[in-house]
Amino acid sequence: MKKNGKRLSVGLLVLALVAVAAVAALVSGQFGGSRQQTAQPSAKQETPGSEAAGNPSTGQTDAGAVKQASIQEKVDIALIGSELEGLYLARAAADEGLKVKVIDPRPAFGGQVLQGEMLFLDETRDEQHRLLVQGRAKELFDGFRAGKIRKLSEFEQYFGKLSKDIPVEQGVNIDGVQLEAGAFGSESKVAGIDYTTKDGVKKRLTANYVVENTDYAAVVSRLKGAVRMPGLEAFYGQKDIEYMSAGFMMKFKNVDWERFQSSFKAMTPKERSAKYGYGSVDHSYAIGLSGMTSKYKPSNDRVFLRGFNAVHQRDGEVLINAFLIYTVNPADDKSVAEAMELGKKEIPLLLEHFRRNITGWEKAELNGFPSYPYIREYNHYETDYVLKVSDMLGARMFWDNVSIGGYPLDLQGTSANKWGIEMGRPDKYGMPLRSFLLKNYDNVILAGKNVGSSAIAYGSARIQPNTSLAAESIGVILGQIQGKKTLRELKEADMPALHSYLESKYAIKVTGVTGRSKIEGWSAEEIAKLDSGEIVYPSYVQKRKK
Repeated sequence: MKKNGKRLSVGLLVLALVAVAAVAALVSGQFGGSRQQTAQPSAKQETPGSEAAGNPSTGQTDAGAVKQASIQEKVDIALIGSELEGLYLARAAADEGLKVKVIDPRPAFGGQVLQGEMLFLDETRDEQHRLLVQGRAKELFDGFRAGKIRKLSEFEQYFGKLSKDIPVEQGVNIDGVQLEAGAFGSESKVAGIDYTTKDGVKKRLTANYVVENTDYAAVVSRLKGAVRMPGLEAFYGQKDIEYMSAGFMMKFKNVDWERFQSSFKAMTPKERSAKYGYGSVDHSYAIGLSGMTSKYKPSNDRVFLRGFNAVHQRDGEVLINAFLIYTVNPADDKSVAEAMELGKKEIPLLLEHFRRNITGWEKAELNGFPSYPYIREYNHYETDYVLKVSDMLGARMFWDNVSIGGYPLDLQGTSANKWGIEMGRPDKYGMPLRSFLLKNYDNVILAGKNVGSSAIAYGSARIQPNTSLAAESIGVILGQIQGKKTLRELKEADMPALHSYLESKYAIKVTGVTGRSKIEGWSAEEIAKLDSGEIVYPSYVQKRKK
């Protein structure tokens, strides 16, 4: 009994010492700032598309909880969100030797492309039909055109190459943004992003540059100095803020595409017009067919079927970008959930319409639903230079070009104008670095659909090849100026060497390019009205010539 009692006493003493040590470690971890753990970047990342997509939480934790973040990490570039365009910046910067990390408030990787399954790619071409797509995006667009990158799994593989060895954390909750003094004031530089991982771990990420790459301005919307510019509500005279309609990608299988195509081509122009209206069909694409789509009567006024942008993904699988949902706010979980429900309810009805009205679609079936809507637009925030309609139609080039853009000024529908409107067709135009630098902040870069442009100019600026090339160019430039200058310190005299490097190493040519101005000889008053939307170019130019 004495031996057992002695062993029990020793055991209790050991347990007590362990408990004391644990308490000491906890106190040191919470209050001993010099002993905070520093996270090491991990090569492991979430598998693209492996989780069910959902919506971010926009709530904030209290300041005390944020301060207790035990894991801190410092990188050169912090990319917020995993949309395609910003990933080009991340890839380029990493290849240039910079330390990059992606944190994404969305639960699953790949944004508009992988989760929204917006797999119909819009190319950019000039008015001579010459391809404007450059950089790493060219591989994607060439593969899509050739029929090699058409299905979701093939897009996932491409995304995997872009994000290889770049650490990615999905499903984070952004708790707060830490600011410090910068060139524009006492709180004009982002010092850190406080966030909670999906496993409940609190972290702080600091970076030389923060890149906004979400579809709802997850970080920028928190910055008081970020200025929201007027949106389409100003153009349409609406009281409330409204964005371009969201898309809900339609996915079908068991389509006899060969029969669809051959039947279409065998019709006389009169027969074709009577059945389908205006449009075209070839071995890969079906475009328009608005005579057929306009006969569909939606079940409610928040949804609309416009003309087709349909792609044959091979094996009888077809993806269509044509179904619109109005008044969707990507920053509002409830709004996004409602949009998903509207889409899932309407698509089966649309399938029945297609079965009855399209030759070769009689046995078509649903092929699932995307995990998330295709978000076209959110708030437009002011940048150092805001792209205007006259820049695009005037073929303006800039000393700090980071992209050569093209594409019609395509304003997709809103509840006020369900069909949308085209405001003109540029030849080509430059996109300056300054249109991707958030005004009033030292180190915030805007990527993708966050580009600094007026709401009307955004109709062209938003197209993926335009902002993808800009992001890649900026990533390369960041690598080249690291430790020498900041982006805002770059002057016109610095750009020729950077442009030359982009062209020689990456085959990206953004200087020495000229386009044809569509507004040559216009008065200052006409140009001002063009930029404000008082002049709709396609209709006005016809009257002007008379």
